[in-house]
Amino acid sequence: MAATTGAAEGAASDSKGPISSIPSMDSPTIQYSMVLEHLVGEKRPIKELSPGVMGGLPVPPKSDEQKMLERGMESCAFKSVLACVGGFVLGGAFGVFTAGIDTNVGFDPKDPLRTPTAREVLKDMGQRGMSYAKNFAIVGAMFSCTECIIESHRGKSDWKNAVYSGCVTGGAIGFRAGLKAGVLGCGGFAAFSAAIEYYLR
Repeated sequence: MAATTGAAEGAASDSKGPISSIPSMDSPTIQYSMVLEHLVGEKRPIKELSPGVMGGLPVPPKSDEQKMLERGMESCAFKSVLACVGGFVLGGAFGVFTAGIDTNVGFDPKDPLRTPTAREVLKDMGQRGMSYAKNFAIVGAMFSCTECIIESHRGKSDWKNAVYSGCVTGGAIGFRAGLKAGVLGCGGFAAFSAAIEYYLR
């Protein structure tokens, strides 16, 4: 009888063990949707994507002098001066090159049979190079300035800015020879600018 009672008590204690280990339905459960909402949903914490956190080199904050220098380099005046200098150098090189391959450089039209000296040839090459340099500098400055102004006014950076700027530049240069030359210059420069922008983009 005692053995039976002990066996019953042991069975009762064994039956209570697994039941007590099962969590009750009242305890809070983690839902999959809540986990996703914290990972990729609206409750996801926003982290600062700084180069130091992402493993790159940290970028120090810009000083007032650096910001002022950047604003100056992005201004229309700086772009125009840069284009003017570049056009002057390119035009001078192009003028000297064309004078070097021209067989009539240094010849005097009054005396075509006389052979020009080296000094006369170099002088003629310098004059032609300076003429080309001035023209290229003026065209470069006008084109860059008008393109920057049009881009600032439109608030867009696309191929239309170059086309409008080419039309204004070509028209302004051609109008010195008349209305027809101005219209042709506007169309020619605009078409050339469009072709260059299409090739570059």
